[in-house]
Amino acid sequence: MTPNWPLAAALAAAPFAVVLQNRVMAPIALAGMVGCVVLGWLRGWRPSGVPALAWPAIALLAWMAASALWAPEAGRALDGAARLAISLALAVLAADALGREAPSPFVAKAAAIGLALGILAAGFDHLSGNLLRGTVRGLPAWDVTLSFGLKNAGAVLALLLPLGVFAPSLPAWPRVALGLIGGAVVLILPGDSARLAVLAGLGTGLAAQFAPRLTRRALAAGIAAMVLGLPWVLNALLPLDAGGLPPSAAHRLLIWDFVSGRIAERPLLGWGMEASRAIPGGIGHASAAVLAEFGLTAQSGWFSSAQLLPLHPHNLALQTWLELGAVGAALMALLLAMLALRAEGGAASGAYAAGLVIAMLSYGAWQYWWVAALLLAAVAVPRIRSASALPS
Repeated sequence: MTPNWPLAAALAAAPFAVVLQNRVMAPIALAGMVGCVVLGWLRGWRPSGVPALAWPAIALLAWMAASALWAPEAGRALDGAARLAISLALAVLAADALGREAPSPFVAKAAAIGLALGILAAGFDHLSGNLLRGTVRGLPAWDVTLSFGLKNAGAVLALLLPLGVFAPSLPAWPRVALGLIGGAVVLILPGDSARLAVLAGLGTGLAAQFAPRLTRRALAAGIAAMVLGLPWVLNALLPLDAGGLPPSAAHRLLIWDFVSGRIAERPLLGWGMEASRAIPGGIGHASAAVLAEFGLTAQSGWFSSAQLLPLHPHNLALQTWLELGAVGAALMALLLAMLALRAEGGAASGAYAAGLVIAMLSYGAWQYWWVAALLLAAVAVPRIRSASALPS
């Protein structure tokens, strides 16, 4: 048995499993990567050294750990940095072990089958009023958390969908069907971030089929500019009239406005790893004056219970700046730009774009299950061998 098998098993299991419970994403991804390392070792593989892509990540992890010196909760900061370091090391080792194996279409087939099962499960659960998830959880009646949980499933499906759609080892018609049906299902699921991500992922993956170098360079330049410049762009744009936006979207703008102000207070070093949970004023609520500036006075009742910073900024760039300052932002921009330049083919570019959209609109930057999903996709992409064009 080769290291391709545990990777294939993780890709086949993850999409369906996250429909039932998103927290299983981390153990599935980590178990798959551990399996790759163990089987590789048994077959004679030994680590070949630290790849160039890992060095900016190592520097970023070191800075995260160092920021515990000024973080409000040093223990939480060190724990977060350690978790990320272990996960990254495992992903690097798994990718290295897989790299010595011959490419196999089996991995792409497993990814496509897993996606198909996940898409069917998510679509059925949504259209049936969450019958599947309610039954699994033993709930006698519908609960709002059932529908909310599908947002996480939609995010994972959007992230992994390009791996099946742009896998050149698979026949064209199943890939087209997977893209059309999978995209449609994610679009009807709750969660605006996942909807935007699936469109970005499929669109970018398609662009990479026809202009691969331009697509990679555009992704690299775009993410570098976004990570380095977003706080200052928001400072210039906000406040703005958000009265016509859904309350959740308007709340996101209030969060980002608050975070931009806190970034300006400690722009070089940041507040420390995992400090988003303890930023002064974060558990407060927008004042009447702030709501008026954003055109939200009429919705003041909704915002009376909405915190200015609920756990994290829901934006990778802003959380990096807030917690790790300009030093962390520069390292993050370098890491993500290097990854973009290595995202060869539709599967890699598409998954990168989808993950980027979600990272900029949802979840904490270091949220463990989501980081595990990103690492699984990163390890799988080279095995999909997606550099060739989608057949017509």
